[in-house]
Amino acid sequence: MNSRLDKIVILDFGSQYSHLICRRIRDSNVFCEIYPYSISSDKLKNIAPKGIIFSGGPASVYDPNSPKPDKKVFDLGIPILGICYGHQLIIDNFKGKVKKSKTREYGKAILQIDDKTDLFKGLNDRLNCWMSHSDVAEEIPSNFRVLAHTNNSLSAAIGNQDKNFYGLQFHPEVIHTEHGLDILKNFSIGISKAEPNWTLESFIGNTISEIKKKVGKEKVLCAVSGGIDSTTVAVLLNQAISNNLECIFVNHGLLRYNEEKSVMSLFKKLDLNVKYVDASERFLQKLIGIIDPEEKRKIIGNEFINVFMEEVEKEGNQFQWLAQGTLYPDVIESGISMGPASVIKTHHNVGGLPEVLNLKVLEPLRYLYKDEVKRVAKMLDIPDDVIARHPFPGPGLAVRIIGEVNEDKIRIAKYASEIVEQELKNAGIYDSVWQAYAAVGDDKAVAVIGDERLYGYIVIIRVVNSKDAMTADWTKLPHELLEKISNKITNEVEGVAWVTYAISSKPPATIEPQ
Repeated sequence: MNSRLDKIVILDFGSQYSHLICRRIRDSNVFCEIYPYSISSDKLKNIAPKGIIFSGGPASVYDPNSPKPDKKVFDLGIPILGICYGHQLIIDNFKGKVKKSKTREYGKAILQIDDKTDLFKGLNDRLNCWMSHSDVAEEIPSNFRVLAHTNNSLSAAIGNQDKNFYGLQFHPEVIHTEHGLDILKNFSIGISKAEPNWTLESFIGNTISEIKKKVGKEKVLCAVSGGIDSTTVAVLLNQAISNNLECIFVNHGLLRYNEEKSVMSLFKKLDLNVKYVDASERFLQKLIGIIDPEEKRKIIGNEFINVFMEEVEKEGNQFQWLAQGTLYPDVIESGISMGPASVIKTHHNVGGLPEVLNLKVLEPLRYLYKDEVKRVAKMLDIPDDVIARHPFPGPGLAVRIIGEVNEDKIRIAKYASEIVEQELKNAGIYDSVWQAYAAVGDDKAVAVIGDERLYGYIVIIRVVNSKDAMTADWTKLPHELLEKISNKITNEVEGVAWVTYAISSKPPATIEPQ
C-alpha cells in the first residue's frame, strides 16, 4: 500500500468490528489499516499514522492476561481513540478505574453530548448510540473530562483534549449509532489532521505501479474463478504485466449452473490469457466421506495447490508468483486478524502457500472490501453483469452442502440455486440483495409427488442483504415469491421433498452455512 498516504491505524484487540471501523474511516477518503495490538511503538513510529484507534475486544482490562498495547504508544504524540475495550484501556492506563457492571448494557442508548468542541463537532445534542459492554468506568483518570453520557454510562465518551486522547464506550462504527461516521471523521480528519486523499482511482494507479515494480520481468500465475474478486485481480495484472501473466481457471466440479461456459466466455471478452483445467473428478474423490466443514475447506484448498503445482511443472516452472483474490473479510474470518480473534472459517486463498510450491504470493485486493472491489471493477470496465453477480465462495457448492458432498447434493444445490437466482431476477429483486442461493444437507422429509410417496432432501433457501459481508440481515421476501420458488424447486429438482427459508442474520450466523 502506498506509504505516502495519510493513514489511521487500528490496533486490533480481538474485535470482529475492527474491520467495520476501518471501513467507516475509508468512507471519509482516509486510508485505514489494521495492525496487531502488540505492535511496538518503534514500528508504529515508522508507520507514522496520523491517528491510532484501539478496537474493542472480548477481554476485561482488569484480568491479568488481558491484551495491552506497548505503553510507549502513548508517548508518540499521536492522537488516540479507544472504542469499548479500547476506551477502558485508556482509562486503565491513566490510573482510572474500570469495574464489572452488575448488568451488561447491550443495544440502543440515548447519548447526551456535553462537549461539542472536537469529537462531536457539528452534531446534535442527543443521538442514538449502540452499546455492547459488561465493564464500566467507575472513575475516569485525572486530566480527562466527560464529553458525553447516557443514563447507564456516565462517562460514555471522555477526552484529554490537550493530548488528543479520547475514549468511547459505545460503538460509532455500527450503523445503529447515529452519525457514527461523523464521529470517526471528526477524529481522523479534524483531530488527527489526516488528509482525505484515499480514493479507489488512486488505488488502481498505485496498485498497477506497485505490481510492475514488485514483479518486474518475472511471471505470474493467476487463479481465476469468474467471480468479481479474481476477475478484478486478473484485469489489474493484465494492465500491469500482460505478457508475463497466465491465468488458470480450475473447474472443481462445485460451480454454479453452466458456470464453466459463461466464465470462459467472459475471459475471452476481457482479452485474458486463460487456461481451463477440468479437475472436477479429483476434487470430488477427495471429498468422499468428509463431513466436517473445516476439513472440506482445507481439502479443497490443498487440492487447488496441488493443481497449481502440476500446472507450474507442466509450464516448466517458469512462474515466480501466484496471484489471488484475497479480500479483507477473507483475512479476518480465517483468523489472520491482527488481534486475538477466533477462526470462523478457513478460506482457501488465505494464509500463504506451502514451501514446496515455491511461489511468492501476490494479493492486490488484500486491503479492500467487497463493495470497494465492485467499484474498482466498474472503473476497469468489467461488464456490469459480472459486477452485479452475487458473491460465490472459493470452495463453491461444497460450503452449501451440509455433510458429505456427493453428486446428488451437488445437482440439487446447483439447480435449486439457479431457480432462486432466476426467480429473483424475474421479480426485479436480484440486484437489491447481497446473496441468494439454495443449500442442502442430509436431512430428509416425506412428500407426496403425484400419487407417490417421496422421502427426499430438504432444501434451504438463503437470501441476505449486506454491505461488506462483515454483517448481514436475512431478506424479507414476499410470501408469493417464496411460494413460487418452493413450487419450482419441488417440481423441477428431482429428489427434493421440502423447501425451507433461513432467517438467521450475521452475527450470530455466517452467510454461508459451512
